[in-house]
Amino acid sequence: MGFEAYLVLAVVIAAVIAFISERFPVEGVALASLLALLVGGVLTVDQGFKGFANEAVITVAAMFVLSAGLQRSGALNTLARWLVIYGTSPARLLLLVVLAGGLSSGIVNNTAIVAVFIPLVLAAAQSNKLSPSKLLIPLSYASQLGGVCTLLGTSTNLLVASIAIGAGVGQMGVFAPTPYGLIVFAVGGLYLMLISPWLLPATRVTELTETYSLGDYISELRVDAGSPLVGRRIRVQEWESESGITVLEVIRDKGKLFSPLDVTVRPDDVLLVKGKVESLMGFRDRYKLMIAPDFSLSDEELVGNNIVLVEALVAPSSRFAGETLASLDFYRHYNTLVLAIQRRGQVLRDKLKEVTLTFGDSLLLLARQEDLPQLRRSQDLIMLERGERMRTPKRARMALIIMTLVVGLAAFKVLPIIVTALLGVMAMLLARCLTIDEAYLAVEWRVILLLACMIPLGTAMQDTGLARWVSDNVIGVVSPLGAVATLSAVYLLTAILTELMSNNAAAVLMAPIAITSARTMDADPLPFLLAVMFAASTAFSTPLGYQTNTMVYNTGGYRFRDFLQVGLPLNFLLWIMATIVIPLIWPL
Repeated sequence: MGFEAYLVLAVVIAAVIAFISERFPVEGVALASLLALLVGGVLTVDQGFKGFANEAVITVAAMFVLSAGLQRSGALNTLARWLVIYGTSPARLLLLVVLAGGLSSGIVNNTAIVAVFIPLVLAAAQSNKLSPSKLLIPLSYASQLGGVCTLLGTSTNLLVASIAIGAGVGQMGVFAPTPYGLIVFAVGGLYLMLISPWLLPATRVTELTETYSLGDYISELRVDAGSPLVGRRIRVQEWESESGITVLEVIRDKGKLFSPLDVTVRPDDVLLVKGKVESLMGFRDRYKLMIAPDFSLSDEELVGNNIVLVEALVAPSSRFAGETLASLDFYRHYNTLVLAIQRRGQVLRDKLKEVTLTFGDSLLLLARQEDLPQLRRSQDLIMLERGERMRTPKRARMALIIMTLVVGLAAFKVLPIIVTALLGVMAMLLARCLTIDEAYLAVEWRVILLLACMIPLGTAMQDTGLARWVSDNVIGVVSPLGAVATLSAVYLLTAILTELMSNNAAAVLMAPIAITSARTMDADPLPFLLAVMFAASTAFSTPLGYQTNTMVYNTGGYRFRDFLQVGLPLNFLLWIMATIVIPLIWPL
């Protein structure tokens, strides 16, 4: 290898370490890698920024908008509502979750599918007195299994297809992965139906205050006539900074007033406050208040009149990620109190305004009924309302027709995928399935930046000979055993990398290696690329390997080992299947 190849190798190693450490945003790592290659002279300016005009990148952006059109129009809600209506037994509900979540993920981005389905799975589980922990991991896995069936189900598939075009392998059709994808979906679905109920925990449905362990953090304080608080207005953020307590509600004349509103304290008011024991005691002594001795916290103590208690999930590519509640000015913008944050099984209840939010965090919110629509419209939050909300979809039929035409025209090669996708976006806007502002917000720009910056890295690996060097020294260990063994190694290495880093990053790193390995053996590169595609889009063994896993982690009350004991056997099964079946469908 020459100097440029060693420089690319150093950039790749640094990027992999940064991806695995999760200390930096993945799109920031990708951008830094691109800049390093430009500064090092490995890539020209045209080569470096070619990714931003790449067909896959533009198509992925368009698919985000199309998925949002289906979601906003209510088309996906219509499908998901069947869970509530027909999921009257554990086996039937699990079957509906797997079929509905998986099949719809073949044409709609699977993160959008999971975002829509999570609240309704919770509603269906609650209405039928079933454990949601038996359903949410299967929902995540089924969305991944269904997403690999077409090029449109996941951005990774489109990315690999774009790399194939750039490497001269040829253009893949929309249904290129479908023959094997349907087999994967069938076997994976059967596994989820038969095996997952035995391996997944049956966590009981608890009250939200119990789930977030708020019992020791919330108390009632009665205001006497002589208290210095009488006549003062409640200042939530000011009192939280000064005393370490948050006033949630004011109970007056058996009614409840929401504290972020302009409430003036009166004698005999009861303040429902949250904070550490020492903070509560200090606040009590300072303002001469009395603690209710027989107070017992429950969800009913917090809700009432116009006040509701709800959960919200920080959405993928949310602008909240990397920000704090203070920097977002969350109280003022949403008129909502955050009572606790749950992250990877850990509940945070203290100094919440200083906590840096990340994708997958669950927020416990106290809000007014009239403020819920704004929260539901937010692109940054996924509302996890336990109650069933049956809303009549608007323009759902038009959105379904548009999506069907997009897929059909691309599948029959009437027009290229990128053209049909952009025409679909225009049609969604003209049909008012979503507004232009909603279309802009629907695009996950972090994913777009990641794709645009990683594509040139794949080009650099091929042009400098690094892909051949890795193929010869890593994959080449098994190449004497034949093309099937080499394909198996490509799949396994991709699957391992996907569990450790972004699936798109893993695909970009492995696709050039897969192409080079195939060509070195005079084999068809297509099966090797499909192996990368399937391995990078099906990460089951950890809650961090794929976005949909992270989305259900806190909501299902799972532990890390739950993903490991259910997902690892499934990953192993699909690896063996890929080794045997892919060469049968696409001869090497």
